[in-house]
Amino acid sequence: MSSNRKSIVNILACFLFISLVSFSNTSFAADGEALFKANCANCHKPLEDFTGPALQGARKREPSKDWAIKWVNNVNSMLETDPYAKSLLAKFGSRMTQFNLKTEEITAILDYVDAYKPPAAPAGQPPGETAPADDNSLLFGILTLILAVIALILLQVNSSLRKLSDEKEGILRAEPVPFYRNKSYLMMGILVLFCLGGYMTINAAMGLGRMKGYQPEQPIYYSHKVHAGTNQISCLYCHGGAQDSKHANVPSVSTCMNCHMAIKEYKGDPIFRENGLQVNGTAEIQKLYSYAGWNPDLKKYDKPGTPIEWIKIHNLPDHVYFNHSQHVKVGKQNCQTCHGNIQEMPEVYQFSELSMGWCINCHRESKVDFYNKSTGEGNKFYSIYEKFHNDIKAGKMADSVTVENIGGTECQKCHY
Repeated sequence: MSSNRKSIVNILACFLFISLVSFSNTSFAADGEALFKANCANCHKPLEDFTGPALQGARKREPSKDWAIKWVNNVNSMLETDPYAKSLLAKFGSRMTQFNLKTEEITAILDYVDAYKPPAAPAGQPPGETAPADDNSLLFGILTLILAVIALILLQVNSSLRKLSDEKEGILRAEPVPFYRNKSYLMMGILVLFCLGGYMTINAAMGLGRMKGYQPEQPIYYSHKVHAGTNQISCLYCHGGAQDSKHANVPSVSTCMNCHMAIKEYKGDPIFRENGLQVNGTAEIQKLYSYAGWNPDLKKYDKPGTPIEWIKIHNLPDHVYFNHSQHVKVGKQNCQTCHGNIQEMPEVYQFSELSMGWCINCHRESKVDFYNKSTGEGNKFYSIYEKFHNDIKAGKMADSVTVENIGGTECQKCHY
């Protein structure tokens, strides 16, 4: 019996060890993907050269063991002494940003890119395209019309049956008035039209100036689907002000040139305008060079640059105060909350209403990310609201606090 128990214990121990190793490997791979997207995806791709070299197989190409690990944290010094580092700078023309990552983190990134495989497109769908969303508006309209016709038929059938019943019982009644001359029907129709017209008029009046769906043609065709979606460039790389200031800021030409000094032509999936015309991506890059004053053949700026006159899409009234950093850094809201699935938009358009009611509803539903002293998680900005912590612990209120509870719907928060 004791020998059997010992065997069972050994088997359980082995199973536990294998489970822990598997879980550790899964977490490690996930960490590698997150680290790659946070630190490397702006300039590198796993399978092809971008602003920097493709990272898959980087350890096979390095001149000595652990060269890549030393390189990430010592870029500036190695560019002065290391021949391989100098050759990378000469080939790609841009200096890599120096990081301060742990050896385990760099190894996790390299393990992730070595194991990376491009996602397969669903069967019957061209690569790079997403399946269109189902629109059932037409179906619902047809069903409503059918039900209305059935209701009218049933009313007529009911009238005919009543007439037959009255004739059988010898009750004489006047001929029924046709529905198009029936005052009750006419009044009901007038009331329905009045309510429908009033509803549409009020909605149209409320939507004046909101510009939802506004999609102007820009001086350069810039596809967020290509940059933020396919190439996974972080929104904050171009719109760095979103987490540090009131305005998100339109990126300068020099920000674009950080990548396009090396990327001279577009080789991705075909891109199309809203009217169906295909866009020549390489020609659009040439427009950028013209604005920047960059000569791609000589690889230098040989004429004065001019600013790109981008057309602003999202506008709020002058009497409304909105701070990007308050929402992105403090409120921890994603860009998609207000701008929609920006990573899937070929051309940007205004996704949200940006109306007062829309903002207030968001404040009523968004939960506050309070700072937790025991775990160190959450936002310290909200640590002054000690009362809510005590009320939640005492059971006086629910286990969550919304922005409305801390004054998010007060007039002076947005109008001052």
